[in-house]
Amino acid sequence: MARILLTGSTGFVGTALLAAFKNVTGVQVVPVVRHASASTPEGSIAVGNMDGTTDYSAAIQGIDVVVHAAARAHIMRDEVADPLAEYRKVNVEGTLKLAQDAAAAGVKRFIYISSIKVNGESTTGHDPFSATHPPAPQDPYGLSKQEAEDGLRQLAVDTGMEVVIIRPPLVYGPGVKANFLSLLKVSDTGLPLPFARIKNVRSLVYVGNLVDCIIRCTQHPAAANQTFLVSDGEDVSLPELVKHIRTALGRPARLLPVPVGLFKLAGALTGKQSVVDRLVGDLQVDTTNTRELLGWTPPFTLEQGLQATVAEYKQSILTK
Repeated sequence: MARILLTGSTGFVGTALLAAFKNVTGVQVVPVVRHASASTPEGSIAVGNMDGTTDYSAAIQGIDVVVHAAARAHIMRDEVADPLAEYRKVNVEGTLKLAQDAAAAGVKRFIYISSIKVNGESTTGHDPFSATHPPAPQDPYGLSKQEAEDGLRQLAVDTGMEVVIIRPPLVYGPGVKANFLSLLKVSDTGLPLPFARIKNVRSLVYVGNLVDCIIRCTQHPAAANQTFLVSDGEDVSLPELVKHIRTALGRPARLLPVPVGLFKLAGALTGKQSVVDRLVGDLQVDTTNTRELLGWTPPFTLEQGLQATVAEYKQSILTK
């Protein structure tokens, strides 16, 4: 039986991954958490805060594969004095300490959940991002993820431990937080939204599709020492996304044709240009390499993913 160590097991992706592993035969998952509590998964091992000093010895023994989903998450308005230093502490130093301990313990494969932000922020005017494109992170979070990737690749060379890197774009699904939850809430108001003239193209990934790809990477021989981009395979514009969400909510689309230039002007005047760029810009990923090497196809459609997401959102409102 393969033993898999999972970090970030109480997070958005980790929770879905832990649930999915229960349907995989021949696998025993060891969840790692920072601090034990009444809500931590059964069989969890607490290791404290994840940084360059964390002791993983109690958790790593007898492990075949590590899936590292824990991270200091991207924060839109980070108020710490040195955001890059804080990201590096967890995302670089913590990741490499875990990987070093894993290699020393004889772990065969280390799967790192990175971010499309390693590639950059936008593909507007360019080809979709691919795993072979040179990294171009634009913020401290993306840079910390790139530095972790670089360190892991070197560790693979030095130790022979297989390293697999997965870079998802925006992940959505039941229990989603942050910007996507905000979009759900504003869509649920039923008020007209000024997005009709936005003609961007964005790649997203439903958490069920991401989890399926991660599980494939724990098993597939061709995944060794590869970098994979992952998406639903159905790129969508912001107006189309809102229409899908409002249909799932049982509401009419109600989109107003506001010129995109007004969004950009508002962003410039309010100091939120980066927010507007993400709202109106393109971000596409090319998953050809993932599909061909792994023989992988997303098991869920965009519509199925959004319906599941909206259903959980509606249920969460009823139980508040």
